[in-house]
Amino acid sequence: MDMINIKINGMPLSVPAGTTILEAARELGIEIPTLCHMKDLNEIGACRICVVEVKGARSLVASCVYPVNEGMEVFTNTPRVLNARKKTLELILSTHDRKCLSCTRSGKCELQSLCNELGVEDEGKYDGERKVYTLDTSSAHMVRDNNKCILCRRCVAACRQQFVGVIGPNNRGFETSIGCAFEKNLGETACINCGQCIVSCPTGALAERDDTDKVFAALADPTKHVVVQTAPSIRATLGECFDMPVGTNVEGKMVAALRRLGFDKVFDTDFAADLTIMEEANEFIDRVQNGGKLPLITSCSPGWVKFCEMYHPDLLENVSSCKSPQQMFGAVIKTWYAETNGIDPKDIVSVSVMPCTAKKFEVDRDDQAAAGVADVDISITTRELARMIQKAAINFNLLPDEAFDNPLGESTGASVIFGATGGVMEAALRTAVETLTGKELDSVDFEAVRGTAPIKEATLNVEGMDVKVAVASGASAAHVLLNRVKNGEQFHFIEIMGCPGGCVNGGGQPHQPASVRSFTDLKALRAAALYADDASKAIRKSHENPMIKKLYAEYLEKPGSHKAHEILHTSYVDRSKDYIK
Repeated sequence: MDMINIKINGMPLSVPAGTTILEAARELGIEIPTLCHMKDLNEIGACRICVVEVKGARSLVASCVYPVNEGMEVFTNTPRVLNARKKTLELILSTHDRKCLSCTRSGKCELQSLCNELGVEDEGKYDGERKVYTLDTSSAHMVRDNNKCILCRRCVAACRQQFVGVIGPNNRGFETSIGCAFEKNLGETACINCGQCIVSCPTGALAERDDTDKVFAALADPTKHVVVQTAPSIRATLGECFDMPVGTNVEGKMVAALRRLGFDKVFDTDFAADLTIMEEANEFIDRVQNGGKLPLITSCSPGWVKFCEMYHPDLLENVSSCKSPQQMFGAVIKTWYAETNGIDPKDIVSVSVMPCTAKKFEVDRDDQAAAGVADVDISITTRELARMIQKAAINFNLLPDEAFDNPLGESTGASVIFGATGGVMEAALRTAVETLTGKELDSVDFEAVRGTAPIKEATLNVEGMDVKVAVASGASAAHVLLNRVKNGEQFHFIEIMGCPGGCVNGGGQPHQPASVRSFTDLKALRAAALYADDASKAIRKSHENPMIKKLYAEYLEKPGSHKAHEILHTSYVDRSKDYIK
């Protein structure tokens, strides 16, 4: 590897050829600020916040895209550099809606943080004509506020990375704005509600639809029995909202916080993940043994399901008819739980805490009402839960560890890894292989489907049969894999998650600045917490969950039964002609 010798602020450094000045500076502990830059996603050098001086160069250069060369001398903090960055921020603010106190990103806004660091005052130094945009509230999962957009184009890059590409720059010059084709509302496009644009946005221009007031209203209503479920990945990410290290498992504090918010019962979506495995593994075995449609493709990710309905409707027969764990849990709450406790399902408010903005779309899908009312009433994101905790003045970091309520708080190691790409596949294999062979696995760890690679494949020999499986995360990877299926490549079982890395990297997860997202493997750190939780569990296979066994014995009869289908399964629709792509 060719090494390049340079100096940054007088300090010598040797870095590989092709390294940018931004990357080289990090080697010395110098964090050059950025706004538009996101490594491997949006490297366009457009915002000019990252400018530095290079000896011999006539103008300042954008460090995020400027490669080092032999003997280069770089200066990152000269008066010229600092003044240029400050002036750029002042110009950005001149067309920015500066309502920081009411913005959901206040305190977590990259623009706000840079203004504080560089001493920019909200004095309107360059104020003049300013475009005023109407909020786009047309989509089920988010609100778009172009009054706070800084035209960094991170959201555009994120949407294109997801293959969807329904947003982009419209018009030119001062008239430029980020929007949809023909200035249509987002809800009229083939958006899959994944929210990857939201977690990429450095400001409050993009935010999930906030449903916290609905939850507070339900909690304050004495006629309602309010139940909450939390997805597997939330325990590995919620702590970031309270300045804990990435990958900290805060399950106990999360449960304690939810109790203090006033929920009548605090349950674990992991229970329904185990239930999903029972139904999905049974469906897989049935298709293999009886000549059913293969490959079977998992259905836990509503963003991926909507993607399939819009872009690959010819493969909908391959998608498992199982509801997602969120919806299965809600269905069990409104049926078995309601009957067992003598509660009218109409008096239950079922709330979910999810890593996924697409869950807000999923709760209103057709065929998601096992008891004649919505399986899940309100779905909020990790960020919304954090805001509720803060609004209620609950000191999260000082809370004790508490356990989920029984019986729907019981789960296995198989369920907790649902939050990581490959987790659903691994959990399903643990149950399917033991069911097919009638033998206990020597090891339940299927390492071949772990990791953050966009596509992973493995072939397993089960009772003399080669079972070929694949895992894809992110809509672009799913598109590639599905086209391989259409071209005749044979697979038996496929897991797909709509977000790169799976739920741990969902669109509803905590905001992290570009300085973290570009250089820290959030997906791996968050997933590691889930795999550690799995390894520590006494029971690591879904079919061994005692409460799952009891639920089938006393209510659902058996996996795949008529009653199980009525409550736990759903259907899909061809949306390919309904939206602008």
